[in-house]
Amino acid sequence: MRATDGEIGKVKEFYFDDLSWAIRYLIIETGNWLSNRKVLISPQALQLPDWKNKEFPINLTKQQIKNSPDIDTNKPISHRQEIEMYRHYAWERYGGNGFYAGSSAAVMNLSAVVDEKTIKENDPAGSRANDDPHLRSTERVSGYHIHATDGDIGHVNDFIIDDEVWKITDLVIDTHNWIGGHKVLVPARHVKEIQWENFKIIIDVSREYVKDCQVFNEPEFVFPQNIFEI
Repeated sequence: MRATDGEIGKVKEFYFDDLSWAIRYLIIETGNWLSNRKVLISPQALQLPDWKNKEFPINLTKQQIKNSPDIDTNKPISHRQEIEMYRHYAWERYGGNGFYAGSSAAVMNLSAVVDEKTIKENDPAGSRANDDPHLRSTERVSGYHIHATDGDIGHVNDFIIDDEVWKITDLVIDTHNWIGGHKVLVPARHVKEIQWENFKIIIDVSREYVKDCQVFNEPEFVFPQNIFEI
């Protein structure tokens, strides 16, 4: 990832909203220049990706990133931490209960990332102050078992993202030895439930439906414009 005045690090993983499948943040490993600190970057900061050179340009300076709130990405991210970060970068919010980036529909449709007033109104005791229940890591979800309406079919191997609206469009499912061991693309819209305690994703279609899904053979797969694998 490249700031306006130089490279800031590598994209490690993505945080997404488990209701809308919109990408909320990219997690960046900054390397030695910032003591290997990890930082969160919203899609709002992203400019047109440079796929040839494998770079994500952003409209921030290294100093802005250096002075940003220090957030431990190994722990749950609280609403208040998000508020501090959005204030620091002057990223935009809409309606007092969400964020948006220009005309990006995916970011505008994020489930409520609420402001401090809304937090106090809905959680006066502060019991959920450190809880953003719908913010999930692609790295954590990788490997989760997929359960169709009539049985297990495999596990999550990867994700397909549309970089125009910054949203996960499909899950890459490794079917093991079933249907020849192929990987298939299952649209994210078919996810009914994510059982975090059981490391399982429930989908609302049958094994037969999955069997007929598009086979994903990475070396031969032709990605449509604005679509990429993570």
